[in-house]
Amino acid sequence: MKVISPRTHGYLDFLTVVIFLLAPTLLGLGELPAILAYSLAVVHLIVTLVSDFPFGVVKLIPFTIHGWIERMVGPLLIAIPFILDFSNEEVARNFYIAMGIIIIVVGMLTDYQAEVRDGKIK
Repeated sequence: MKVISPRTHGYLDFLTVVIFLLAPTLLGLGELPAILAYSLAVVHLIVTLVSDFPFGVVKLIPFTIHGWIERMVGPLLIAIPFILDFSNEEVARNFYIAMGIIIIVVGMLTDYQAEVRDGKIK
């Protein structure tokens, strides 16, 4: 069941950017996890602003592709503490795993086909 509209997804995207920006300070992340969080905030903001949905400014990336990007990012966030060898930093590891799970769940609940099916974005 796809209960998250493109507009609601946009709000969640901006919330994700803010979370990635605040996490290093609020959680006291180490150097590598902090740099990664700031980088992910910038990348997530860029992808949001260039996606073709209500909050897109440039609208270069179809919203369906935006969804596929997030389908890859969610699992990658879960794996990244192990790939980049900071899984021993409990707070950082748990933050990235939680963010990965949240992105996966939001992706499963988002109607990425709304614009294609309806001919416009809700």
